Amino acid sequence: MLLEGLETLYLLAREGTMGKVGSRLYISQSAVSKRIANLEGRIGKRLVEPDGRHIRLTADARDLLTRVNPLLEELKGEISDNRLLSDHTPLPLACSETLLAGYLAPFFAHYMQRQDSALLLSTHHTPVIIERVRSGDALLGICAGRLPSGHGLLTQRLMDEPFYLVGDESQALSGGILTMELDNPSNAYLAATLHEQGLRPRMQLDSYLALIELARAGVAPVLLPAGLLGKLGDEAQPRRRLPGLTRPLHLIYRPNALKRERLVTLLEGIGHHFGSLQMASS
Repeated sequence: MLLEGLETLYLLAREGTMGKVGSRLYISQSAVSKRIANLEGRIGKRLVEPDGRHIRLTADARDLLTRVNPLLEELKGEISDNRLLSDHTPLPLACSETLLAGYLAPFFAHYMQRQDSALLLSTHHTPVIIERVRSGDALLGICAGRLPSGHGLLTQRLMDEPFYLVGDESQALSGGILTMELDNPSNAYLAATLHEQGLRPRMQLDSYLALIELARAGVAPVLLPAGLLGKLGDEAQPRRRLPGLTRPLHLIYRPNALKRERLVTLLEGIGHHFGSLQMASS
């Protein structure tokens, strides 16, 4: 099937190995190879070539994906919109790891015990969450940071989460701070505000867990969102809320989600949860 082959090629571009693609699709590595071979036969071009332990896409494959990816994502989304969603169908959700760790773990524990045990959580950075919701791989996204224009999804703003400087402020001003990656499109807007406050990124890491451990060890002052302050433990490091520095937290979903009772109930539950958090902190 042509759609199967294109989806497999798309995942291969992201994952890099047949084995990882097989794990994502719940099929064998040989089945992945067969799908790619069938697609190569359909279009009459070689699409992959060995690259050590990985697989590299040919120029023809990259050109093909550039042209068909938008259509493929929309088609997958339409299929997802029309998929039967019974009470026991796994309901895939894509979530920011920091939001899961900072705010949502207790909510999901209670919700899955009392309301809906078939939630299927995965964690990603915001650009990937958007991509997964657009393609229907996730039926709901919970993400942090600014959203790009033209994403084509419905959004619900949950709150604006403040940032804190953890560590000695004079050291931060003189030697710089540790931050999350500011090259990530959802975080890029923070750079200008940090500059205005005289704070220079000394190191940028892809892991908030690493930032927390470096903060606990006192390596350097660290920029952390409010939801992760509780993960620092009892260390008596100074913590100062930085004025004007926040990140928006959003629910994102395809328009058809509002026609599905399970999703609407979950949307309302998450919204109420964040509303309660804001009331408790005010």
